[in-house]
Order: sequence, then C-alpha cells, then structure tokens
Amino acid sequence: MTSPRTRSVAVSRLKLNIVEWGNPASPPLILQHGGRDHARSWDAVAEAFAGEWRVIAPDIRGHGDSDWASDGAYDLTDFVQDFVAITRALDLPPCPMVGHSLGGNIVTRFAGLYPDRVTRLVNIEGLGFAPHIEAEASSRDEIDVLRDLIELRMKLARHMPRSYPSLAALTARMMEIDARLSPAFTEHLARHASRAQADGSVIVKHDPALASMNSLDIRNETKQRLWANISCPVLLCYGLQSWASNPIEDGRAALFRNVRVELFDQAGHWLHHDRQADFIRIVQAFLG
Repeated sequence: MTSPRTRSVAVSRLKLNIVEWGNPASPPLILQHGGRDHARSWDAVAEAFAGEWRVIAPDIRGHGDSDWASDGAYDLTDFVQDFVAITRALDLPPCPMVGHSLGGNIVTRFAGLYPDRVTRLVNIEGLGFAPHIEAEASSRDEIDVLRDLIELRMKLARHMPRSYPSLAALTARMMEIDARLSPAFTEHLARHASRAQADGSVIVKHDPALASMNSLDIRNETKQRLWANISCPVLLCYGLQSWASNPIEDGRAALFRNVRVELFDQAGHWLHHDRQADFIRIVQAFLG
C-alpha cells in the first residue's frame, strides 16, 4: 500500500487535514468519512481508485487530524460549509463524491445545494434516520429540544477524549462493534483513530462534543427538496444487516431524480469495509 500525501487547509477558522492518493493531475474523486471516523479509513478503497483518480479524503472538523470546533458545536450546516470551502480551496472541478453515514449526509446536501458541482454521487447509509424516527423527533417541542441541547453541550464540554490502555485494547473494542472486520484492518483503523501516549495508552482523536451534533437541523421537507434538486446519478448503498432503514422500503429513494439502490448482504453500517471488494467493483462501474 502506497503512502498518501497529507496537507492542511484553513477553513472556517480551522485547520482541516486533507489526505490524497494518486496523480495530482488526474480527475478528482472525493471520499468523505462518517462520524467518529477519519480519512485513513478509506485507505483500501482509495488505493483501488488511485490509478485513475486524484483521490481526496478530508478529515472533517472534530475528527482525525483536523482541528476541533472551539465552542464544541457541531451541526450539519457547519460540516457542509467546511466541505464547500474545501472544494473551493482545492479549486476542484465538478467531480464524483462518495460519502459514508455523516459524510453521506454532507456530500448529499452539497449535491443538492450545488448540483452542477457533482458528476456522480455515492451515498453509503447517509440519509439520516428512518422517516418514522425523523417524524417522532420533529414532533418534539422546539423549546424542549433547545434546552436539552444546551444542557448536553455544557455536559460534554467537561468530557475528555476516551482513553484505552493500549492500541490492542482499542482494536479489540472496535472489533466488538464490527466483528466482520479483519484484525489487521481493524488495527489500521484504530491506529489512525488514536494518538499514542508515553505510557503506552492511546487516546481517540475525535472530539467528545460530537455526541451533541445534529440535535438541531433543517426540516424534513427541506432535506427532501435538496435530494430532489440533485441532478447527477445517485447510488444509495445499504447493508442488509445494518440498523439503517432500507430507502426503497421507506420511500426515500423515490425522492431522487436518478437513483439506484444497491443492497449488500453480510454487511452492516460499514458495508464498504464488510464487503470491500464488491463495493469497489460496483462503484468503479458506477463511475464509469
């Protein structure tokens, strides 16, 4: 596996880390990671595309080697604004984008806001919660929601990043979360998700305040209008063993103009890890 290039860009008064693979003169392809993840989780996928593409994977604010938000506030609008700024700072032409979970929400909203900037969109379980959960959340009194958010953010401001006695301990914990991962790949994920300490322990990189993100968001009707505004072909990927709701069954797939849904058996929420070879093959064909 070749070593990627890293750089930082100044965005929204933060330094955000950017990881790249492939020839800088090749057409760009953006891979956006999900919540409490990092850019290096794309290593194997990026390697598969680096022969033809300039693969770009940002660490979003509060994650990986990017800065944390000083006020501990993380809203989807902040993430999308950062993403817009990254594409402009790198002076990227219209290009394909792949996003997982939170990253899928980010690139999908970007494609709805700036449809002429995205040529193909791959969304891995990144449409948010199932419609019935969204409807239940939106029925709560906004005053109660705001009060709870303030109290949660004040509580999280006192939290320190989670520590593990060793890299092996963090690796074991991550394998508990997704038993389909190989030990070697899980160790790779854990190593880039943490910082080693002098006593041999490791501290996870992501900001504990991320637990409060997305408490306040745009209305469901606005989300659906953004999805309908996307002009490029869209590939929605879902794991059959995931907690995520199937967008064909819950009706969300029908809200896109030009969409295809790919379901992966023997795969959970991290289907691009669980069924890596099949995911790469399908996305390569989709990108043409």
